[in-house]
Amino acid sequence: MSFTSQRILYEDNHIIAVNKFTSDIVQSDKTGDEPLLEQVKQFIKKRDSKPGNVFLEVVHRIDRPVSGAIVFAKTSKGLSRMNRLFHDGKVKKIYWAIVGKLPEVQSETVAHYILRNPHQNKSYAYKNEKPGTKLASLSYRLLGTTERYFFVEVDLHTGRHHQIRAQFAALGMPIRGDLKYGYPRSNPNGGINLHSRLVSFEHPVTGEFIRIVAPPPEETLWFELLKIVES
Repeated sequence: MSFTSQRILYEDNHIIAVNKFTSDIVQSDKTGDEPLLEQVKQFIKKRDSKPGNVFLEVVHRIDRPVSGAIVFAKTSKGLSRMNRLFHDGKVKKIYWAIVGKLPEVQSETVAHYILRNPHQNKSYAYKNEKPGTKLASLSYRLLGTTERYFFVEVDLHTGRHHQIRAQFAALGMPIRGDLKYGYPRSNPNGGINLHSRLVSFEHPVTGEFIRIVAPPPEETLWFELLKIVES
């Protein structure tokens, strides 16, 4: 599916935010599939009739099976300053998740030490510090339930590899469809029910407050969550 303007959530001279599908990879990998970065580049090149190369760089990453808001930089100034905002923890990142087990505590802040295993492309969350681990923190709260599933909002404080997936697995509530982290069944589309719902920050050039919200995938369970949130 080619990239269309309907997927643009925010754009100005320095940055562009788009809604990533679960099928998208952000950057090139061993699969050889066309990355979202290249799709957006080609879209801008055609739309703006640019004769040369389009400057577009990744500011942050979202796992392939995850959907939602992702920001790219359109200028070198935008890139360096957005990188600094993310590094300094000045970007608010809110995710929505669907899990199959009720959280023991319906609202809390949790911290783990994350150890990444690059050979497995997987991370492990531990309560105590171990060699090679990095501190990871997030807050979550229960938004609502159906007969089988539980909807959770996540405020991500750090940005470790597979952080939400690893921490939720450690808490005994892996994300729906996430076989890698212990959920018993995959989803038909190959994605997982984790969605980058909101990204907000002070614009790195203008200082304006930017709030980017991504609609979730058009699936029954996400529609149920929207009903709960909007009621």
